[in-house]
Amino acid sequence: MFPMFGQLIKQLFRKPFTNKFPVKYAPNNVTELLKKVESGEVKINPPVEMPEWFRGKIIYEKEKCIGCKMCITVCPAKAIDFKEEEKKIKIYVSRCIFCSQCNDVCPVNCLHMSNEFLLADTDRLSDNLIVE
Repeated sequence: MFPMFGQLIKQLFRKPFTNKFPVKYAPNNVTELLKKVESGEVKINPPVEMPEWFRGKIIYEKEKCIGCKMCITVCPAKAIDFKEEEKKIKIYVSRCIFCSQCNDVCPVNCLHMSNEFLLADTDRLSDNLIVE
């Protein structure tokens, strides 16, 4: 009669998959929270370990790059530009969909995925979101 009812009951009693990060409850004032952490009143939860296959921010080894443009060809998000004067690439992380196709196609393995996932920024062209 209600197929989702059984699933709802199961989830009520399961342990959550997410980590309460960084503290158990959201603080009203961050500066007060930092003072409590320094004094030892509040304990910060450790972050969840990243699996080895996690796809985070791209790492680009510029000196290994041969300028073949294969990564540009396979990028579905058009997140990679070619810099003609240097024969190197520029990756816009704000456009990247973290599919890892550029890593797979690179003949010299100069592109890798890191474990870095905290990439939020107010400026999509900030230095943190451009890999050169």
